[in-house]
Amino acid sequence: MKKKPTIVSVLMAASLLAVLIGWAVFGPGRSGRIRAVIEPESAAVYLEQGDLDAVRSRGTARFLQSRLAINFLPRCGFADDFERCLIDDFGETTGLDIVRIYVHQHEDLIPYLLSGKGDIIAANFAVTDHRSDKVDFSVPLLTVHEQVVVREEEKNIRTPADLEGRRVAVRRSSAYWQTLQRLQEEYPGIRIDVVDERTDTMAILSGVADGTYDVTIADENIVQAFRAYQRGIRPAFNLTGERQIAWAVRPDNPQLLEAINRFFERSPLVRGHEMIYRDDLPGIRRRGVLRVLTRNSAATYFIWRGQLMGFEYELAREFARQNDLRLEMVVVPRREDLLPWLRQGRGDLVAASLTANPERVETEQVLFSRPYHHVSEMLVVRTDDAIDDASNLAGRQVVVRKSSSYWFTLEKLRQQGIDLEPVPAPEDMETEEIIARVAAGEFDTTVADSHILGIELTWRDDIRGALTLGKPVSHAWAVRPGDRKLLTAVNAFFEEEYRGLFYNMTRNKYFRNEKDMQSHIEDRARHQGALSPYDPLIKKFAEEYNFDWRLIAAQMYEESRFDPEARSFAGATGLMQLLPRTARSLGLEDLTDPAASIEAGLKYMARLRRRFEAENLTVSDRMNFVLAAYNAGPGHVADARKLAEELGLDPNQWFDNVEKAMVLLSKPEYAQKARYGYARGRETVRYIRQIRHRYRGYLAAVADAAISSPLSDVAEVR
Repeated sequence: MKKKPTIVSVLMAASLLAVLIGWAVFGPGRSGRIRAVIEPESAAVYLEQGDLDAVRSRGTARFLQSRLAINFLPRCGFADDFERCLIDDFGETTGLDIVRIYVHQHEDLIPYLLSGKGDIIAANFAVTDHRSDKVDFSVPLLTVHEQVVVREEEKNIRTPADLEGRRVAVRRSSAYWQTLQRLQEEYPGIRIDVVDERTDTMAILSGVADGTYDVTIADENIVQAFRAYQRGIRPAFNLTGERQIAWAVRPDNPQLLEAINRFFERSPLVRGHEMIYRDDLPGIRRRGVLRVLTRNSAATYFIWRGQLMGFEYELAREFARQNDLRLEMVVVPRREDLLPWLRQGRGDLVAASLTANPERVETEQVLFSRPYHHVSEMLVVRTDDAIDDASNLAGRQVVVRKSSSYWFTLEKLRQQGIDLEPVPAPEDMETEEIIARVAAGEFDTTVADSHILGIELTWRDDIRGALTLGKPVSHAWAVRPGDRKLLTAVNAFFEEEYRGLFYNMTRNKYFRNEKDMQSHIEDRARHQGALSPYDPLIKKFAEEYNFDWRLIAAQMYEESRFDPEARSFAGATGLMQLLPRTARSLGLEDLTDPAASIEAGLKYMARLRRRFEAENLTVSDRMNFVLAAYNAGPGHVADARKLAEELGLDPNQWFDNVEKAMVLLSKPEYAQKARYGYARGRETVRYIRQIRHRYRGYLAAVADAAISSPLSDVAEVR
């Protein structure tokens, strides 16, 4: 019996499908690059219906993708989704620049292809008879089953006949719609719940989990990806036989189709891929995939503004790159699962800020690499707290979790005669939350690892590290005792990179206080209605994109302090602190140019605003969500709104509602169930409140300059 593909086997295909095509197909040339991600209405979208010669002459392959494609924090798969990995490899091996064009609705993919606005459809695109009448499909990338998906507790749906009287939610443009139409002919009692075309399959699955929808249909790879981070659903049964997923081209492009097929068919034979492997480096090389066990947190692995980040993630990515391996991140549900999962063979190494304690080698049956990171336990106080010596701790309360190593450190200090008072924090309270309570004056002081404190200091200036407590501890990666060759390679990597340029830049990116690295530009003197040196430019573009220029000025100050050369820890640049790839998708390049940065920022704000225009939101809350999406990314905002609703809060109000849920996304028990995982939620809450506060001041400063704007309801400003 043929084995069903798992999500791992689906993702494994990405690494095996990428092979050199050679000069015979695309000719000699350079390695391709990801040139842009383009809005379909952009002027940069040109019309071209030519075959391979036209693609090759332009040096660009345009891939049409749907915004409804799988988009989440990869928890058990490659640090890019399957289709994206494959597209990147296509550009790398053919020497073509890659342009991704994201259409707004799945049903637009074929019309855009046929009209010449793209060259190839690559969007988890199922081969159906209806589609085959319009486009030509490549050889299949993988095969999946369409599955009927129900709530986890639903036990009464086992066969198609059980769907009679049920509402099955699908988009009309999806392949599932055609399957359901055929099924309804046999079982007329099935009712179709037509879902808005802007709702992706992941959101529909979430709707089944929370009871919004009764039943749905989805490809098994998408179902498994969803279940990697959220329970509440289960596949009831396979509705179809194996369905092929492939790329599509225009019918009059046979040479391009042949080139794609040769790209796929020259890959090594794909063997069955199991979840469990306990092989050393030679076996890992044969598979071509390095599986890294980690946690979803600010110090390890997270998503920010759509970009995968994290200190451990970047180190692992570089190690995989140097060893010509595809990186697969595996996020364990609980921190205590890291070493058991490693021993079971569900990952190849652990990279999660583990303390290299020699006692664990025998008890945990692991080997630690050479240390690559050293941290100290720091006493954390408010910025205006004058404490500067351990003797000043007498009579002070220090709030930490009793189960943490910090508690033992404080007990040792008490044994040394320092009369401090350890106060137990709730065991489910993360160190970042305790720090926030110290900053707010709710707790006196606390203790944190220096790297956690460093992350907090990249965005806040109301706390500081006052004292170093005890001796530094070392972090290391862990491997199984038998994986000596992998351990040797890891040690060689750290031997070469530790304290080198790459390591130092990566470490500083996450753990140094960037507020100390860049001078704060003093708030500009305001006179005659001037708020910034760039008021004329702000007014020009704010009017063009229909925003209140004073709001944008307040946001700009929060982003860059009006410094056009400002650069964030993640590489966001310029007055409006956009990531370079975001700017390129907007058709702009030089973000250090004030006009370009302001235009790109406003253009991106307008793009975000469109996400909320169809919803029943007040004007003020719509803008709050736009600001939140600008700061944290729209995915985290969607997670926060969903969580707010689950908690009985209003998902359409930011203050005192969604902002509370946003803060909770920094806690593991909430982050592990969220589609986009961990979020620096408290930073986003502070970001909006700071902008709102400054905006109110700006309104008073230039009250006579009022204009019609989407945020003219001044009474709602907080």
